[in-house]
This record gives sequence, structure tokens and C-alpha cells, in this order.
Amino acid sequence: MIFGLDGVEIGLLIVLLCLFGGILSGFPVAFAIAGAGVISFGIIAGLDSAGLLIHQAIDTSSDAYNQILNSGVHRDSISVFRYPDLPRVDQPVFDGGWEQAVNRNLSFVINRMNDRVFAGQSIETLLAVLMFVMMGIVLERSKIAEDLLTTMARVFGPLPGGLAVSVVVVGAFLAASTGIVGATVVTMGLLSLPTMLRNGYSPELSTGVIAASGTLGQIIPPSIVIVLLGTLAGDLYSTAQEARAQAAGCSDALTYLGRPAVVSVGTLFQAAMLPGILLAVLYAGYAFIFALLNPSRAPAVMLDAKRASVATRRENLTWFVAIPVILIGGAILLSEAGVIGSQTAHLVDASSSERVSLLRTNVSPDCQASMIELHGQAAWDASVAARQAGGAAVAESAGEAEHARVSVMGAAPIGTGVAILAVMAAVMLAVARGVDPLARALPLLIGAGGVVLLLLVDAVFIKPETGPGATLMILLIPLAIIYWSGRHAAQRMAKNDLIRVVFPPLVLIVAVLGSILGGITNPTPAAALGAAGAIMLAAYRKLKDQGKDPKIIVQATLAIAVMILVGINFDLRINQEVVTFENWAGFIVAFAAYMFAFFGLLYGCWVLYATGVLTPVVRETAKVTSMVFTILVGSQLLNLVVISFGGEHYIQQFLMSFDNEFKVFLIVMLVLFVLGFVLDFLEIIYIVVPIVGPVIYGGSFDPKWVTIMIAVNLQTSFLTPPFGFALFYLRGVAPPEVTTGHIYRGILPFVLIQVLGLALLWFIPGIVTIVPDLIGVK
Repeated sequence: MIFGLDGVEIGLLIVLLCLFGGILSGFPVAFAIAGAGVISFGIIAGLDSAGLLIHQAIDTSSDAYNQILNSGVHRDSISVFRYPDLPRVDQPVFDGGWEQAVNRNLSFVINRMNDRVFAGQSIETLLAVLMFVMMGIVLERSKIAEDLLTTMARVFGPLPGGLAVSVVVVGAFLAASTGIVGATVVTMGLLSLPTMLRNGYSPELSTGVIAASGTLGQIIPPSIVIVLLGTLAGDLYSTAQEARAQAAGCSDALTYLGRPAVVSVGTLFQAAMLPGILLAVLYAGYAFIFALLNPSRAPAVMLDAKRASVATRRENLTWFVAIPVILIGGAILLSEAGVIGSQTAHLVDASSSERVSLLRTNVSPDCQASMIELHGQAAWDASVAARQAGGAAVAESAGEAEHARVSVMGAAPIGTGVAILAVMAAVMLAVARGVDPLARALPLLIGAGGVVLLLLVDAVFIKPETGPGATLMILLIPLAIIYWSGRHAAQRMAKNDLIRVVFPPLVLIVAVLGSILGGITNPTPAAALGAAGAIMLAAYRKLKDQGKDPKIIVQATLAIAVMILVGINFDLRINQEVVTFENWAGFIVAFAAYMFAFFGLLYGCWVLYATGVLTPVVRETAKVTSMVFTILVGSQLLNLVVISFGGEHYIQQFLMSFDNEFKVFLIVMLVLFVLGFVLDFLEIIYIVVPIVGPVIYGGSFDPKWVTIMIAVNLQTSFLTPPFGFALFYLRGVAPPEVTTGHIYRGILPFVLIQVLGLALLWFIPGIVTIVPDLIGVK
């Protein structure tokens, strides 16, 4: 033994030192990680061959060990940390020599690379990284950040600390549209930092708020961190819960937990919404309070603002706040009352809702005791009583129909889709009125009448048995009226700088996040939609700058909307034996819309290529995604080195030696926080999380909460000196009068805010779980 340390402990120290040395060597991180794995394995193998690395393992043949086993303790729960007095035996860290370790792990290396990198189930989700990266780079190149910063500065500038608040708002907005920290920090540093300094803002506050706001893309969906972490968390949670169930004496996790042990990236996006907004609010709140306490270091700034017409404060509150809130709140209340909802009548097996919560009762005595301990005696007794009464028989035998209580759910008078369309149109008309209250109100009143007519026609004429084609014909006249009025409203809204700048990217964000959060699709198709939408939005911007007509882009965007609406309302599966005429017609319309939208996308790519935008976008996208996937490959190699000499099992045994789950998770969070000072989030995700994941995902914690806590913790890796990447990005674009000391002092309060945010999520986990529970998409 060296320095009295166990051989596995020395091996872990060698791996850690090689990793830090590789990162500090100046080599690209993606190659430094793989190189650290190869070099550390060679050093450990050489020391092991020389007999210098000795691992003191528990003597499994001793009487003391057998007595603990006979007392009912599971084999996996016995470790040198829980039972330090057990007899030990000395053995090399490579049992059978390093040559056998290489041979034994070679197939494991290939299988793990294939499963997690090249052709596994998670590869489709990882493709979303490519799409989201392209989406963010395209939007950054289209000057959206510049317009947003200018516009938001006019809105918030007159407030104390208004420029800092505007930076936070833009950072949150760009986080939801780009998710790329480097691009966001550099862009805001170039555009807003000189303006803030010129208006008397403190260098510390200016640099701190820019660096912190730029990292919001790590947590606000669509976040690349959550995509990468989610694909890993899903595998870790499923495997860990299966092991937990078997340790409890049950056959599988579904039996033990009473629900599938799965967690998806879409669900994590839902869980990350409120934490991301919380952090943005905390950042803005700090800037505002700082300005109140130090008005000379964050003064209010009145910037020149363009106004289409003069509107009173009462008119602004009425049209921009009161009426939209009344419309949206009224729709929610009507939905709760059953006036708005599904218009399809369907049969529901009333006993099915009861069977969902029933536990499996045909289990072994050990599993029964474990399930009672987990779910409680009342839940077990209720499940036993329900199955004895015949509920289980109904679930397993469709022939016993007399036991099934079948009820008919009546259709709501107003369909959900029609209601959403009506609310969106009404809000747009109200905003248009508020933008230009002196203009003629007749076109907007006609549109409001079309909205009312749409709801009346839907309630009176559309029944559950009405087909999609007939529904379209019935709603055609009110839809035409709304479309005509909507064009007038759009022209008026375009006169307002804030709406003109915010509305296009906001529509794209809503389309991408809405499809994921609403459970319509998974992140990969949504990311593809976002990338295509970003290309068309950038092309529209370039055509407008050149004074050309962007009608092809606008028409292609409308074609995408038509394609989505037809796909939702018509059955487009034409390979069925019987296809109705209206479904054939819907398929033809959707196919035509798809082809035109595809043509519009190609045209947008050509516009960007001709203006010199597409080439750097493709190059930068390839650079970022190749870095991510190369780090993924290298980190897998480093992980396998740790596994080969028992390092992973040793760390997991240490964590499991603590009986308190909260204490274990707190230790892991502290380790991740400290590692964030020297490692990037990618290295932590792919090197550290796979090692500690089986422990923290193998307990009773909600996997959504665990994953989001890790994601927020990883966000600090961009802010913490000395290797915080956001600090480096900002240092590279900051003017000479801003020193590194200013940046470090400025970021300190925001690191403390990160810790405060983590504390709030720790003590109020409902912040993470409330949105997925309300949406109900698992």
C-alpha cells in the first residue's frame, strides 16, 4: 500500500490527476479526456503489475461475513464502509491481471459505445442536440439578440437597474430560443456591456448579470444539458430501480413501484420550466434591489423609443393586460366546468381508472413486506380487496363484461382546439387595438364577431359524430372572417417595435416547446421543427433587410400551419383497407402543404447561403456537435477505466454506506458543485453522473427532481472561477477598462443566487414537479 491508501483509492486519484492534467495541458478537452483514460490505465496497470496497488476486500469466506448474510442483510449492502471490522484479504486491483481486464472489458467497451453513442435507443434523442444547436446558431446569426436587447432596454431602461433587468429578460428569451451559452454571453457582452458602462452602471453588476443571464440556456428548455442529462438519467433510473426492486424481493420495478420506472426528456423539459423562470426572477430581483440600494451604480436610463400612437396607461392596462387575462382565465374556467373539452364521445371502462392505482398482489412474502413498507398498509389492503372483488379479473379477462362498469362520457359543447384558436384570435385583436387605439375599430370588431360566431357555430352545429371534413365546412365562414380581420390586426401590431421584434421568435419558441410540453411529439422532431423555423425566420429577416418580398417564406410558414392542423384533425393513414373521401382529401392537402413548406425551407437555405450566413452556421454547428459527441466517446472510455479496477463500485459502496438518502444526495451535490470549479458540464455529465447515478437514482426520490437539481447545479460550472466558461467568453469581449477582478467580483452574488435557487428547489420540490403533474404527460 502507498501512503496507507487502498489500491482502488490510489487508482481513483491517478485518474483524477490525469484528467485535470489533460484539461490543463491545452489540448482540446474532447481528446484530453480520452487521453487521460489511456494514460491513467497504463499507470495503474504498471503499478498493479509491480505489486504496489493492493485492494483490501472483505473476506467472503469468513464466519463473520456469513453471519451477517444469515441475519437477512443483502449481499450488496455489505461493504468495508458499513462493516469496517470484517476480516479483509489483500488482492490486486486487477483481479487476474490487467491483460485479463482489457480482454474482459473490450466487448463491454464496444457494446457501451454502440448503446450510448452510435446505435442505441438514446441516439434518436441525442440527434436533438444537433437540431437545437443549429437552431440557436441560426437565430444568433439572424441578429435577433441585437433587436431584443435594443427593444427591451427601451422598455425597462426607465426603471432602477432597468438595463440589467433587460439583460436578464433577453437572456431568458435567448435561452428558450438558442440554449447556447457561448453565443448568448458573447452577443450580450458585445451589445449591452458598453451601453451599461456608458450609462454609469457598475462594472461588477454589468459583467455579473451578463454572465449569469447567459447561462440560463442550461436550464430553460430547450436545453442541451437536459437533453444530454435526460438520455443518461433515463437509463440510470430504469436500471437502478430494477436493482432496487430485486433487492426488495420483487421481480421487477413495475411490481414494486406500481408504475413504470421511466423518465423522458420531454418530462424533464416540463419539470425545468419553473426552475428556469425562478432563476431569471432571482437574477432580475437582485439587479433591481441593487439599483435601489445603489442608485448611482445602476441608474435609470431613458432611451429614445418609437411609438406608433399615444395611448394612456389605462388603455395599455386594458388592452395589453386585463382583456388577455380575462380571455385566458375565462377559457380555463370554462374548461374546468366542462364547457370546453373533447368533442368526441367515447366509452370508458369505469373500472380501468381504479385498476391504474392497484398494486400487484400475487407476489412473494418478501416482496409483499417491501411493498407495504413503500406504499403503506392501506394501499395494499385496498388493492387486495379490489382484486378479490373481481377488479383484477376484469383487467385480465375481457369476457367477464358483466363486472365492467361502462359509462359514456359526453362531449363538451366547445372543442378544445376551437377554443384555443378563438382565444388566440381574440388576444391578437385586443393587442392590435392597444397598439393603435386611434385607428378604425371596425375591422377588429368584425374579427371579434367572427370569434363569437366561431364559438356559436361549434356549440350548435358540431356534434361528436361530425366528421373532420364537415367540421371544416361548417367553420369555414367564421374562420374566413377571423383571417380577414387578423391581417388588419397583424399590420397594426407590426407598427409596435416590441411586438415586431418579440413575436416571430416567440411563435417559434411556442411551437417547439408547446409540441414537447404538450406531449404532441418528442424532442427530436420538435428540434427539427425549431431548426427549420429558425432558418426560415433568418431568411425572412435577410430578405427584409435587402428590401425584397419575403412572401414565399410567409406562405411556407402558413403551409406548415396547414399541415399541422390537417394532421391533427384528419386520419392521414392511407394504407388502411378503407379510407374515406375526406381523409383522402386531407392527405392530399397535407402532402401539398408539406411539399410547399419543403420548398420554402430550401428557398430559405438558398437565401442564407447567398448572403453568407449558411456556411458559417453549418461549420459552427458541426464544430459544436462533434465536440459534444467526441467528449461522449472519450468520457465513456474514461468511465470504463474506472470500472475496470473497481473504482465505480468502490464509490457507490461509500455512498450507500450512508443510511439517509438526503445525506447521500447532499454529498453528491456538493461534489458536483466543487467539480464545477474545474470541469465543464459535459465532463461532469458523462464522467461523474454515471458513477453516482445508480445510487442517487436508486432511492425513493422523484427522478425529475434529482435530474433538475443536477442540471441547476451544473449551471454553476459556467460561473465559478477559475474555469467558468461564461467568464472566459465575457473576458474575451469586454473592453480594457473591465478587469478580470471586476468579472470575478461581479459573478459572486449570482453564484450565491444559484445556491439560493438550489435551496429553494431542495425544500420546495413542488417547483419541479408541479408542471409535469398538471400536464399529466409522463
